[in-house]
Amino acid sequence: MGQQVRYRVRGGRALKGTAFIQGAKNAVLPMIGAALLASEGRTVLRNVPIIEDVRRALELAEHIGAKVEFHEPERTIVIDATGLGDPERAVLPADIASRFRGSVLFVPALMHRMGRARIEGVGGCNLGSRKLDFHYRGFARLGAEVTEDPERNHINITASDLRGGRLYLDTPSHTGTENLIMAAVLTPGTTVIEHAALEPEVLDVIDFLTRMGAKISGGGTGIITVEGVESLSAAEHTIMSDRIDAGVLAMMAAATGGEVSLVGAHLDHLGVARWKLEQMGVEFAQQGAVLHVLRDAGAPLRPINAVTSPYPGFATDLQSPLMALATLAEGESYLHEAIYDGRFALADELNKMGAKIEVDGTRAIVHGSPSTPLRGADVVAHDLRTGAALVLAGLVAEGETVVASGYLVDRGHSQFADRLAALGADVTRESGA
Repeated sequence: MGQQVRYRVRGGRALKGTAFIQGAKNAVLPMIGAALLASEGRTVLRNVPIIEDVRRALELAEHIGAKVEFHEPERTIVIDATGLGDPERAVLPADIASRFRGSVLFVPALMHRMGRARIEGVGGCNLGSRKLDFHYRGFARLGAEVTEDPERNHINITASDLRGGRLYLDTPSHTGTENLIMAAVLTPGTTVIEHAALEPEVLDVIDFLTRMGAKISGGGTGIITVEGVESLSAAEHTIMSDRIDAGVLAMMAAATGGEVSLVGAHLDHLGVARWKLEQMGVEFAQQGAVLHVLRDAGAPLRPINAVTSPYPGFATDLQSPLMALATLAEGESYLHEAIYDGRFALADELNKMGAKIEVDGTRAIVHGSPSTPLRGADVVAHDLRTGAALVLAGLVAEGETVVASGYLVDRGHSQFADRLAALGADVTRESGA
């Protein structure tokens, strides 16, 4: 069913008005996992984005025994994890885990509350794949026993004798950092995590865990120290705003030559993306918790060079919309994707719309032209970020652009079509055969 969602976009309107930035996807998912560590009380999370990944995470939390309420109009989740503890339920089943990449964030709660975890359907050689093996290596360094059952496609983790240790991340992944912190907070002794991620979302998760009673220091320095505590209790927390959502909407305003106020957006969270957009001719003004974004449509966008790198560098999640924006600039832009090589699938889709983008491995040259506009086309979202970038391209293209599968956009952007329509965009979300 999810595959049949489409975004239908008709271009030619400048975005104007006020948009509300959703809560951060990359903070709420680890927080749902962290809430399951609380052996008493009911956790309240506010400013929750209404996205598909949150729904999957809550399904998983219920599956392992938590009581969950999602009050969507209030954008609030209430989680009661006091009943967790049945080792028979310490399973992340393939049908949910396969649709929700963040399911590994539930392993620390299963280890500490049930003594073991089984992850099903993770793909044959997942222990060796770069994406997740450092999570499992980290759990093993804390004393967990990690084994793989290749025939059944399972990974089994047993946590009988956990103790603090020194952990190191090869790449400063925010998910890896958050997961190892969650594993360490209830592990006896001191754990030191080196080469830790610096993202604002990591600091937000640390803030939440601290409210629950964890002892964590060094957030934002690259070396995080965790002193294990005996138990955690439920807390209340308001999730920070989503800087990728803010960046995408700022780029859409820039693409259309519009003027928008983004409520809840913070310029300092955009990292290098702020400077790149300013180089292109976008103007920003931070007014309290509202970010004003303006581009004079009379002057063409200037081309840029950008290299993705971990925070505070240029976010890989904003590289796709930046590529779409660069097609409108006057001249050649150079993009180097140093984190995820799959991101450039977008180039073929933009070329279908009349863009001129050459890809060579992890580098792309965008031959921008403000005088030859993009044309509407039927295009395919290969992932969440390319989906949002294709909606951006549709906002400036002549005619109609249809983006499928829209479900991927829904994974990361809450009520996207409604929020864009409120800014004057001609965007509709359709679901059905």
